Amino acid sequence: MSIFPRLVKAFRREGIAVDYSDGIYRISNEHASAQILLPATLPLEQKAVRQLLDFAAVRSPDSHHGVCRACATPDFHPGSIAPVGSVVATDADFVIPAAIGTDINCGMRLVTTGLKKAAVEPLKDALVRRLTRVLLDNGRNIPVRSAAFRALFDDGPAEFIDSLHDEGLWAAVDRQRLADELASCVSLADFGGHSAYAPDALVGSRDTIRDPNLGTPGAGNHFVELQVVDEVFDRHAAFAAGLAVGDVVVMIHSGSRDVGFFVGQRWMDRARAEWPAGLKHPHSGLYGLSGPLAHEYLRAMGTAARYAWANRVVLAELVRKEVAELAGGTSRLVVDVPHNVVLPEQGMNIHRKGATPARNGELVLIPGSMGDASYVARGLGNPEWLWSCSHGAGRSVRRQELRRMSGVPSDGSWQCVTLREERRIEEAPAAYKPIGPVLAAQEQAGLIDAVVRLKPWVTFKA
Repeated sequence: MSIFPRLVKAFRREGIAVDYSDGIYRISNEHASAQILLPATLPLEQKAVRQLLDFAAVRSPDSHHGVCRACATPDFHPGSIAPVGSVVATDADFVIPAAIGTDINCGMRLVTTGLKKAAVEPLKDALVRRLTRVLLDNGRNIPVRSAAFRALFDDGPAEFIDSLHDEGLWAAVDRQRLADELASCVSLADFGGHSAYAPDALVGSRDTIRDPNLGTPGAGNHFVELQVVDEVFDRHAAFAAGLAVGDVVVMIHSGSRDVGFFVGQRWMDRARAEWPAGLKHPHSGLYGLSGPLAHEYLRAMGTAARYAWANRVVLAELVRKEVAELAGGTSRLVVDVPHNVVLPEQGMNIHRKGATPARNGELVLIPGSMGDASYVARGLGNPEWLWSCSHGAGRSVRRQELRRMSGVPSDGSWQCVTLREERRIEEAPAAYKPIGPVLAAQEQAGLIDAVVRLKPWVTFKA
């Protein structure tokens, strides 16, 4: 904590008061206040603090609506507009589209394979070739009829599953299993939607669509990773989730792709356009929507969120198919969790930017990096932290800095399969905070309890 006095002075020059005790930073300026859960061993970034206070200060033009509470989890770091790892609650008639951005329902899905690492190890090279083809090299066949997309957006995931035909990938998919797994998708039932908010290319007059984005991880920190259960902390919860030491599992991190960009950008533009003429615009670029427009945004956002769920389903089914054909095994869904969404909870709209719902008893997924552990944990429903936890370890080095490096050597403890060398560089383990302190801080503060630790085996990056 020797740097803390200098930190306080630096923030004071910007009109920001900072206090630190019991692992919590309490920050404030003349417009807003917030708290940040962050171990003393991890850096507090000034840009992220400024962004969080800007986020916490958002009000409607008439000041009748706005943010009522703001906090951040230990993966806290700067974002493009709103900081990653931030959680903000507004009143029920107010939303902030730019706080969620365009990567709507960037979330995670964890499925078992029913196989031990010892059984898969001899088949590893063959499995990597198969997964590289379907995940990275366009070797997938995912026809979806426009009627199925309309069912997804207008009626919901169950109706989407019912509308699928025995074509391409879907001919090998156990649709009853998919229907049964809906109950393990956190908050999926809370998303509304309507095809009016979706791109015409998906819901137009064409009968069958081969959407180039469906079944793709996307860039940045998104991935598909083969992992191995390394340690069990809660035997009962692990057993209920179908997890045991030595099991091979598949973690998927992806979102709504172009649909999220289509919806998110339109509604960020709409929020800015609704700002009254002649009134000074907020310097943060964060504009809110209130009343009927707020509820319409939630429906549009839900449309993209449902697509993100479908995208993760396809990624999981691609992996399930290749694993089953090569090695057998019986797979089940452990959990599917959302990030980057607004959810009506406790009479408020809770905005989670790079944060995860952690309600009491619900499972959460907290990934580390390609060279660090990931965790399955159980939420404790802590209201002080808006029923949330971190969505990962959080970046510690900007991508721009890593791009200046000519290469990132691996010590053999991690393996990244990618067709783009810059991904291996930008997403190297050194780019992320260590997961240990991030997890421990949240356990000590009563946000979560760890269930199992997962060790990365092979990571696929698009």
